[in-house]
Amino acid sequence: MNARATVFAIDDNSLIRDWLTLLLEQEDIAIEAFDSAESFLEAYRPLPRSCAILDIHMPGMDGMQLQAELSRRGVLLPIIFLTGQGDISLSVCAIKAGAIDFLTKPVRHTTLLESVQAALRESERLTMQAEAINSAMARVASLTERERQVMALAIDGLPNKKVARHLGISHRTVEIHKARIMHKTGAGNLLDLARIANLRNAG
Repeated sequence: MNARATVFAIDDNSLIRDWLTLLLEQEDIAIEAFDSAESFLEAYRPLPRSCAILDIHMPGMDGMQLQAELSRRGVLLPIIFLTGQGDISLSVCAIKAGAIDFLTKPVRHTTLLESVQAALRESERLTMQAEAINSAMARVASLTERERQVMALAIDGLPNKKVARHLGISHRTVEIHKARIMHKTGAGNLLDLARIANLRNAG
């Protein structure tokens, strides 16, 4: 069963926060509202199905600065900008920096909800990707140094005899190492092994 989705709403306008709360709770989406970027950063903790709706212009840290700070911290949180004072250059900067959408107040209920659903789907994708990377890193970390050497050469396409010559070990030893590598990583073949290695590198 999927966890209930959560939207973080960061806007210094209490009327907007109240409107978002009413709209999203009617859709069975949990909402946590904050009146500043600073208060949000202080309270934030990662959730599996979540996104943020940010205002651009706020006292203190503004929405664009908050987006940059989340990126700096490596926070995987899809962002929707909702602003009353947007312009083309700001929207381009926001989208280039990874925002899901850039909406201008007032916005239609259906438009906002469609954007929220897109952001939540992206959140699920990012969570699954992060879990796959962490799993791959753990599996590769379980290999010995020699097994990692054999894995790297095998992924490069070297046959067992060439791997053996390159490492100065016997052909039979290479076969044993490869069997252990497949077992520890859970790879079914070299393509699986390459995918796991690439995921680890992505992390």
